[in-house]
Amino acid sequence: MSDSTRRTFAAGLTALSSQSVQGANDRVRIGIIGCGGRGRGLWKTFLSQKEVEPVAACDVYEPFLNRAIRDTQSKATPFRDFRHLLDRKDIDAVIVASPDHWHALQTVMACRAGKDVYVEKPLCLMPREGRAMLNAARRHNRIVQVGSQQRSGLHYAHAIELIRGGAIGPVHHITTHWTRNMLPGFRPIEIGTSLPPTLDWDLWLGPAPKVAFDPFRCIYNYRWFKSYSGGQMTNWGAHSLDIARWALGAKAPDAVASFGGRFVLNDGGETPDVQHTIYSFPGCVVSWVSREASAGNTTLLDFHGTKGTMTLTREGFSVAPEIWTGAGANGKTPAMQPMSESGGDLDSLHIDNFLACLKSRQRPNADIEEGHRTAVMCQLGNAAMRIGRVLRWDAEVETVIDDAEANAALHWDYRKPWTLAE
Repeated sequence: MSDSTRRTFAAGLTALSSQSVQGANDRVRIGIIGCGGRGRGLWKTFLSQKEVEPVAACDVYEPFLNRAIRDTQSKATPFRDFRHLLDRKDIDAVIVASPDHWHALQTVMACRAGKDVYVEKPLCLMPREGRAMLNAARRHNRIVQVGSQQRSGLHYAHAIELIRGGAIGPVHHITTHWTRNMLPGFRPIEIGTSLPPTLDWDLWLGPAPKVAFDPFRCIYNYRWFKSYSGGQMTNWGAHSLDIARWALGAKAPDAVASFGGRFVLNDGGETPDVQHTIYSFPGCVVSWVSREASAGNTTLLDFHGTKGTMTLTREGFSVAPEIWTGAGANGKTPAMQPMSESGGDLDSLHIDNFLACLKSRQRPNADIEEGHRTAVMCQLGNAAMRIGRVLRWDAEVETVIDDAEANAALHWDYRKPWTLAE
């Protein structure tokens, strides 16, 4: 991003933000659904914005709900059932930060209720859910921002402009991974072995299959069960793969292959602790690796250009020049000069963008359509691993080509009485 372009982009954000706070009556009345770890972080950032008025908070676990109400100095009304929160006519927008298997239903129902939505990623579990969310947002003219906060980072926008403009040469390979060492495994830490009266387990399960209470399945660790989430593929993969797809300007990959399993962590979880996924785009291969058993170099997103390799993180980016060693090259001269840029406060920028779009009615930086496309990319990776073969995706009709088994794996039935149908 040139200095002038960067100034224009920043000025646009400032102008939109100023629109959102003009006038004494321009308060944005907010409710939150899901007040746990990530939810509380978002809640506190929203509450720090002077135009935000907290109206209601909802959680099926009473300690989290009580904490969220205290964060508002008891100004907000508590609810255990999110449907009662959505019935409130004095709420402009809701934050959906519940477990992943709830995101689709709560977002669709919020749109029907006339609320704008900030929904955490991963967007949902299956492609049809994302399509239903997108359709609901468009049908009811709602602003829906997905919590892919990297989309609002100025240095991310600059990096994308540099890549697309050829600054590091043509990019035919993008590598991304997220790793850590969680041996010997995960354990429940918030709730004991018995179901406490402070948790509504049936409402926590919602559309997911009915199972006996298990403290390991809720709070943070729900991510390791396929009925509620998609493991690190949909958790951190949704961030990195979103930026890779943004840089390529592509709707979806043409083909996906994935390998992995839960090889080391024998804690009862289901999602892989090692996974390697390869996506084929026209002229480019994107790889994603997640690993829970060896940290290595942790988080990386590398764009391998013919003139330089860009490493892009939330803290900024740097470009290491390549040296050409083929016929006719001297094998010594860098193909470009090194580059670097620092990052910023992504959460605040992303929430600022959402609040501004509530007033302007412009599409936000991480609009629901982009969130849906990235979610599908992650969902295809998990399906390819489970099926054990290459999947070819038709992005226009949103189906795996000539593979009924794979399409069945990309579908789940809600437990009655929950339904996405109008």
